[in-house]
Amino acid sequence: MAKKKSVKQSDKNLEGIEQALTRSEQFIEDNQKILTYVLIGIVALLLLIIGGNRYYLKPHNEEAAADMFYAERFFEIDSFNLALNGYGTYPGFLDIIDEYGFTRSAKIARYYAGICYHHLGDHQAALKYLNKFKTKDLLVGAAKYSTIGDAHVELGELEEAIEAYRTGIKKYENNYATPIMLKKLGIACEEAGELQGALEAYRSVELKYPESPEGREIKKYIGRVEIKMSL
Repeated sequence: MAKKKSVKQSDKNLEGIEQALTRSEQFIEDNQKILTYVLIGIVALLLLIIGGNRYYLKPHNEEAAADMFYAERFFEIDSFNLALNGYGTYPGFLDIIDEYGFTRSAKIARYYAGICYHHLGDHQAALKYLNKFKTKDLLVGAAKYSTIGDAHVELGELEEAIEAYRTGIKKYENNYATPIMLKKLGIACEEAGELQGALEAYRSVELKYPESPEGREIKKYIGRVEIKMSL
């Protein structure tokens, strides 16, 4: 009896599959033209992407990297105005951004431009360019948020600075930049009157990065906050 039920159930399953296949075949037959156009569109899009990368983006990336060479050299010797605006026939980072907007070089040029503006004292412009820059690199990403925090401090925006330092610490933790940002976070918290936050930041340096330059001097910052908290 159980065997008969099993056979009947199998028959029903096969019937259901056949009906589903029939409906699918009917759908394909009824919509053959549309499906063909969709397939052609997908193929064309893929060819456009491949061709764009090979014949447009790649040559432009190479050209932008070559044009940015002297701007980077100016940046390395702290000639931030020349790096930003260029010199003679040598383009600066702003020129690279304008001329090669979708290239990798233009993207990194936004980071450089933000750093340059920060050193030149234009902190609003620094924030504008740094906030447009994205990276997965731990050191560059940490430097971005560290400078964003510094720019907000210069503008007297301590809460925004604290948020930037905390974001940089969370997203781009590394042994070099994180103790620096933790110390900056502690100082910003102190200035904002957030003594518990300052103490936690300094303690993190002491516990996690004792061998860093910041770790070797952090006890005096901890002591200072503890005195403030006891008053």
